[in-house]
Amino acid sequence: MLLGRLLKRIIKTGRLTVIDTAGRAHVFGPAGSRPAVTLRLHDKSLHTKLYLRPQLYFGEAYTDGTLTIEDGTLPEFLDLWGANLEMAEPGWAGRIGLRLALIARPVRQHNPIGLARKHVAHHYDLSNTLYDLFLDRDRQYSCAYFISPNNTLEQAQKAKKRHLAAKLLLTPGCKVLDIGSGWGGLALDLARVSGADVTGLTLSREQHESAERQAREAGLSDRVRFYLRDYREETGRYDRIVSVGMFEHVGVKHYGEFFGKVRELLADDGIALLHSIGRCDGPGTTNPWVRKYIFHGGYVPALSEVLPAVERCGLFVTDVEILRLHYAETLKEWLRRFTANRESIAKIYDERFCRMWEFYLASAEMAFRHSSQMVFQMQLAKRIDTVPLTRDYIHEWEQAHAADPAAA
Repeated sequence: MLLGRLLKRIIKTGRLTVIDTAGRAHVFGPAGSRPAVTLRLHDKSLHTKLYLRPQLYFGEAYTDGTLTIEDGTLPEFLDLWGANLEMAEPGWAGRIGLRLALIARPVRQHNPIGLARKHVAHHYDLSNTLYDLFLDRDRQYSCAYFISPNNTLEQAQKAKKRHLAAKLLLTPGCKVLDIGSGWGGLALDLARVSGADVTGLTLSREQHESAERQAREAGLSDRVRFYLRDYREETGRYDRIVSVGMFEHVGVKHYGEFFGKVRELLADDGIALLHSIGRCDGPGTTNPWVRKYIFHGGYVPALSEVLPAVERCGLFVTDVEILRLHYAETLKEWLRRFTANRESIAKIYDERFCRMWEFYLASAEMAFRHSSQMVFQMQLAKRIDTVPLTRDYIHEWEQAHAADPAAA
């Protein structure tokens, strides 16, 4: 079996058994090692496909049902795979593949306004009920902030919003722009906790309708409004700008455009805050399965790609914080809730959709545990003296609002 050559080279810890289409079992890894997982291949072409391009075809085969897990679970397999990849030296095929992918990256990340709308619609205009079945009650679809390992998802998402609000140094009546406002939960909380006037921008019709409805129901329509609008179309001046989980859709060639627009919209004494997934190991490319099935045009940047664009736009980086395993814990809980509600989700879509999203959530968790993924929060300003000299103000604000219902 051609695939066996790859697995023999990679699997050094854990125990992986692969049953080929002829029913033969091939075992890799030390005897007695854990976790122990058994895969069964149902399509003979996978013997070659998984050898040549595992990053694409493992997820595709699991989604299509041509690869099934006989013993163990999907997270256990991905944990085994990720732990071994972490230790493996890239082969010649992997090095060549990365170089070719980097060459093709500008085309794959081309993101003009019209195409950006299509990319967003592919993922975010799915049924709101789907997101209700695995996100927290506020539909925060980004990394939570686990102050304690015992935090519930709801508690950790509230802590994330409180952490962001603390870094924004909000004042009553200040004008806030939320780029990529999602279902509106952060914008509404910022208005509640500080009396700020908040404008949210999204390209998702489903999110826009839901956010506007929530603002009306909360009686905050006079201070919080949402627009179906690309950030490049926005005008005016804002005291604060925040963007959470949107920058991953911008694309490297558009970073100058993004930060240039932030600078244009930001008041001279204003503060901007960017919360985004990042990579620790330098510039790379998007996983081909994720790019094809989940996030069209998406890319997770290295800080070495972001900081030059910030500097060229004349903005100061006043604070950077790296959140390491917080997103792994967030994704673990999302997958648990997705699995618990799998039957309801299958009724909205189908079994293939459920397998695709199981693979998406589980593989994303393992990327944060074993690969180069992290989250960064970058605070920006036009003036170097805009924020206090020490970070004490962040902790002090969080403590002062820890028990404040408005901060929820």
